[in-house]
Amino acid sequence: MSRNSFADYRVSEEIQRALEVLKYKTPTEVQSKVIPAALENQDLIVKAQTGSGKTASFGIPVSEMIEWEEKKPQALILTPTRELAVQVREDITNIGRFKRIKAVAVFGKEPFSKQRDELKQKTHVVVGTPGRVMDHIERGTLELDRIKYLIIDEADEMLNRGFIDEVEAIINELPSNRVTMVFSATLPMDVENLCHKYMKDPLQIVIEATGVTADTIEHSLIEVKEEEKISLLKDITVVENPDSCLIFCRTKEHVDNVYSELDRAGYPCERLHGGLEQEDRFSVMEGFKLGNFRYLVATDVAARGIDIDNVSLVVNYDVPMEKESYVHRTGRTGRAGNKGKTIMFSTPYESKFTKAIEKYIGFEIPLMEAPSYPEVAAGKAAFEEKLSGRRVVRNNKTARINQDIMKLHFTGGKKKKIRAVDFVGTIAKIPGVEAEDIGIITIHDQMSYVDILNGKGSLVLQAMENATVKGKKLKVSKAIK
Repeated sequence: MSRNSFADYRVSEEIQRALEVLKYKTPTEVQSKVIPAALENQDLIVKAQTGSGKTASFGIPVSEMIEWEEKKPQALILTPTRELAVQVREDITNIGRFKRIKAVAVFGKEPFSKQRDELKQKTHVVVGTPGRVMDHIERGTLELDRIKYLIIDEADEMLNRGFIDEVEAIINELPSNRVTMVFSATLPMDVENLCHKYMKDPLQIVIEATGVTADTIEHSLIEVKEEEKISLLKDITVVENPDSCLIFCRTKEHVDNVYSELDRAGYPCERLHGGLEQEDRFSVMEGFKLGNFRYLVATDVAARGIDIDNVSLVVNYDVPMEKESYVHRTGRTGRAGNKGKTIMFSTPYESKFTKAIEKYIGFEIPLMEAPSYPEVAAGKAAFEEKLSGRRVVRNNKTARINQDIMKLHFTGGKKKKIRAVDFVGTIAKIPGVEAEDIGIITIHDQMSYVDILNGKGSLVLQAMENATVKGKKLKVSKAIK
């Protein structure tokens, strides 16, 4: 059942409005097949490649079906990596922004207590990695009795990372009358077995129209000696002069070396690998999304956690040893209908891996010549001009949906017996402000945060400086974060 517009779906005005702001115009193939079935509460097994728009395909129906009044979590989304958990949480928050959907991400290497406090608040959706989700379940900090939707994202990667036992343990704790959706780029036997064991008459949706890799990507291969890779990389970046570029290496040592070389040469670049602190990894991701630098050198840790619609060039500095990694890496470009380009460097030693990738993707990657000296010289001026300018991010969805939102900080919370309803009652009485202008409310012991939507933040801030909440005078300010 193909749809030409998101307006064709039976979703609320709040969700439609968010989709418009996010510039979701025409449903992708996976969205047009999954959304109607998900809205009918059908169990689903979906095989779809990365970059096909699958997060929105479950994010839209889940956000639509969440009951806002319910305080306990109603949807649990499992992801194999922390980066993906944060990305999915952000997508759900954006789609559910005007419905005031509260999504929380839980994962390792972040204080448990911070997540525990977040889960004490009204929470509609929990996104997390299996280990930390299980941890919360065992410690009684994640309540499961209201869970109606279980989504397992990147199921094949869950298996590769050895999470299958934890995933099964989590499933066994969930209410049996739930809806289960499994998304996977490939469907190995273990994933199929898991699905048939825990799902009720699942509908299988296979999206293979574009082959293994998206048809919006132009692929090239350059044969090169290991010691010539750095100078080749510099020549390629000059000639291609990308708006934004992801450079994938096999090891963190290679990432560090390439990063140092580019940094020395004056490239605006950052690096990303598993050896960095979690906080640093998130801030690098965020910086790349915001356009703070143009080049990101990374291991495969970034291949599944970055959703930026305009990465114009992906360079496989090292040939990935796992053929699936090639699809995930190259899937960072050519997203959302844009054209993308990917170039792979292959040394004589790596040719067997290259052949395995070609067999897997079903075509020979066209060979290209290394750029000639005159080509590099001709591109130098334009390259240097772009290098000195800031990268313009045309499609930062989160910034777009947040532009009319102001987060207010109040000095009072649970200790003063203040509840969300008290804020709503006070703020909705301000002339020119409706209840619909009030977004997510988060109440801590000593302070509270209230999102004000629709550009009404300054109006509310001004009015609340002289107002009381439940008879108490609270200091109010624009939240820093």
